[in-house]
Amino acid sequence: MSLAPYRLESSWQPDGGPNGRFTFSLFNLSRETLFGFKLVYTSLTRVIDAKACENATFLRRNANFHEFAPPEDLRIEPGKHWTFTVSGLHRPARHCTDGAKSAYVTLHNGKHITVAVSDLLLEGRVNEPPPVLLPEGKVPLPFSLQPWPAEIDAKPGEDFPVVLYPAEGATGDDVLAVSSVLSLHRRLFESGHAPFNLAASPQGFSVQFVVDATIAPEGYKLEFSGTQIALSFSGRAGRQYGLTSLAQLLHGARSHPKTFRFPVSGTISDRPRYGWRGCHLDVSRQFYPTADVKRLIDILAWLKLNIFHWHLTDDEAWRLEIKAYPQLTTTGVLRGPDESLLPQLGNSADPVGGFYSQDDVRNVVAHAAELSVEIIPEIDIPGHSTATLTAIPDLTDGQEAPESYHSVQGYPNNALNPAVPLTYEFLEKVLDEMVELFPSSYLHIGGDEVASGSWLASPLAKKLMEKEGISGTFALQSYFLKRVKEMLTVRGRKLAGWNEVAHGGGVAAKDTLLMAWENPQVGIDLAREGYEVVMTPGQAFYLDMVQAEAFQEPGASWAGTVPPAHTYAYEAEGDFPEELKDKMKGVQACIWSEHFLSRGYFNRLVFPRLPAIAEAAWTPRGMKDWHRFAAIVPLSPKL
Repeated sequence: MSLAPYRLESSWQPDGGPNGRFTFSLFNLSRETLFGFKLVYTSLTRVIDAKACENATFLRRNANFHEFAPPEDLRIEPGKHWTFTVSGLHRPARHCTDGAKSAYVTLHNGKHITVAVSDLLLEGRVNEPPPVLLPEGKVPLPFSLQPWPAEIDAKPGEDFPVVLYPAEGATGDDVLAVSSVLSLHRRLFESGHAPFNLAASPQGFSVQFVVDATIAPEGYKLEFSGTQIALSFSGRAGRQYGLTSLAQLLHGARSHPKTFRFPVSGTISDRPRYGWRGCHLDVSRQFYPTADVKRLIDILAWLKLNIFHWHLTDDEAWRLEIKAYPQLTTTGVLRGPDESLLPQLGNSADPVGGFYSQDDVRNVVAHAAELSVEIIPEIDIPGHSTATLTAIPDLTDGQEAPESYHSVQGYPNNALNPAVPLTYEFLEKVLDEMVELFPSSYLHIGGDEVASGSWLASPLAKKLMEKEGISGTFALQSYFLKRVKEMLTVRGRKLAGWNEVAHGGGVAAKDTLLMAWENPQVGIDLAREGYEVVMTPGQAFYLDMVQAEAFQEPGASWAGTVPPAHTYAYEAEGDFPEELKDKMKGVQACIWSEHFLSRGYFNRLVFPRLPAIAEAAWTPRGMKDWHRFAAIVPLSPKL
């Protein structure tokens, strides 16, 4: 791989503007003089004042895409650099990832060349390394179980079996379940010793399977007695979770024998705290190949999480193949300097795309179902629809003034228009294909972050609001979402969405599940309105948030600092009144991908907080122990 011929370095200073200023330096590392060019960078810290820059001309911005021209006749000789400052920022920079995420130059001949970028430096402050986020940890009981079980009364042995195997009398389904968890372990720990064998082994312990209708469907009971183990369960998921716990126990005892042991006697009686134990993944901002999605689902299953929320569309790309509209996964996914969608969040000179074919989706859905993980697909509407509207421009009101409103992320006119008849024809066809692909009873329709003022410059929208006797963006959004809910009901599906679905009058609470993300109080308010609620507040469960205040800690910071200790300790029920607790269905981690430009960033931000949320979703409050968690969580697999 050749070195980039140019490098963009940046720092942030607190002076020079209401939100400080960036200083950029473009270094010419090539052997030729650079002249007659333009510079593009992408950054979540956006420029909102075009005139507030020195030694450069701000040309245009599209959300996180920024383009500049150098002073006329500027020439950068080999080994030299050009420096300019930008002061008109929409917020101050707080962390090293708040600067440029990618860059390229467009030469005088129109050719685009990728520019290497540095992390942002903070001038005038020591750029100290991020702090240690986990204590050393200690285990009162030497068992490597994650999440920790509801009840445990077991005695550790001095040794452990070589393998575990199905006892005589195991059914075909029992053997298949063992094989499934064995395969899961093999995928997650490729060089690890297999915890199970299908054939009996004189060096192993036998596992007897017992169906017990008194056990909760996702619960299980393990009874240890010498070289025999009894696994009791009532449902398929409970059997899987019991086998997963056995695999974890043996994996820990084998890989860290000084810390962990395998039980020689006693019992583990276990069941989940919440029915909804979810993890969301945004694949629009950054594309994750099918193999990565399946590995993440494997990790969810290992942690006994049972919901995978697949965020398939957003402003940046539409990732799901829809045969009725092939342009969604051509024009609607390709980002590049000369494409309809401009580079965003890490894209440089080379166009990038990526989508999931319907065969890919069937493969992933089947993989998840084998592991007792339900996939909830999301198409984010009516907002967050730049890619959709770019791919299908007939969905816009041609009379609406361009850039009449902007989303919080800076996208102009990015919401599907409820007054355009084609909008509903489009959604009918999309939903028809989605319900064939996804068996889940829920389909997530987004409903979040529609900008105040959306559609108010649309003559068609004005006419519709007058006809329906409604006024304002959110009343019109409510009108739209009610129609979408009717479409779902006709197709035998229930509506899931973000908490803003309740805005402007919302939709009927029956068969509607909303995710409270803005803050914990929102969840209580939604429950009072009759909605079923999943708690996923950014202040605890958004895994793109920074984990420490140190400038060198990567991630977003709009919801504050979210260290693993806080994520682990957070109690989602919070101040829910007793009479509303039945409305709280569970908890969910959210992985928004703006900051995940590499596997390293993904693993650094997602772990150990994803296992922390898994334990919050499963383990009773009184059984949680931060220091025990810290001792066990290093054994968790990563992407």
